[in-house]
Amino acid sequence: MISHHVYGDRRPLDLKGKFAPYFTGRTAVVSIDMHEGHLSQDPACPCPAPRGREIIAPVDAFHRAARAAGLPVVHVRSELRASGADDLRGTSPSAWRSTFTEHVGEIPGAAEHALAGSRWTRFATEVLDGDEIVTGKKRLSAFYPTDLDFLLRQLGVTTVVLDGIMADCCVLNTAFDASNLGYRVVVAADLVRGTDPDMERFALHTVSLHLGLVMDAADLRAAWSASAVAAG
Repeated sequence: MISHHVYGDRRPLDLKGKFAPYFTGRTAVVSIDMHEGHLSQDPACPCPAPRGREIIAPVDAFHRAARAAGLPVVHVRSELRASGADDLRGTSPSAWRSTFTEHVGEIPGAAEHALAGSRWTRFATEVLDGDEIVTGKKRLSAFYPTDLDFLLRQLGVTTVVLDGIMADCCVLNTAFDASNLGYRVVVAADLVRGTDPDMERFALHTVSLHLGLVMDAADLRAAWSASAVAAG
């Protein structure tokens, strides 16, 4: 049985019902901020998201399944000008630099986060020649101020499947923007990680009520297979 999560409850998903358009149009997988600036185990990692390391291998496996199904995989990464003009040395630094540290404490090396040309912008997940890369993400949404929307429309995409980090931050902001831009949104529940489990649940609950579908990777793969059979 293919299912989805609604406010934490697992429910059957009828691929021929009201959610059919999520699987009959062109789908792309959009992977958010799976790069070394968050995922490196180096103590100098400028903005560590250690829970995200748990999903590196599962995300790679999911992307392989997506490619096998003929779906484009888009890797989005944060990247700031090395001068700092986009953030700390600009007129409006990112709010998280002040607010998030109230919770986690000061982050050593945070000034180096996502600087262009640094090792921290290298992807921790597999990126193959046929994949697409969107760079220049400077705030929380993968759409701002990148060309992600342009790329997706050029590819004819109508549904975006999101994975990556952080569930309650960049993934959630991207989901809101994708929905507002008219895309059908799916978040791979077991392929995102948040600040902590509570915030992760909050983000997934929010998506399930207001923005789109929340599904496990296995259910997504099954839905793609079933939709391909139906289309054939």
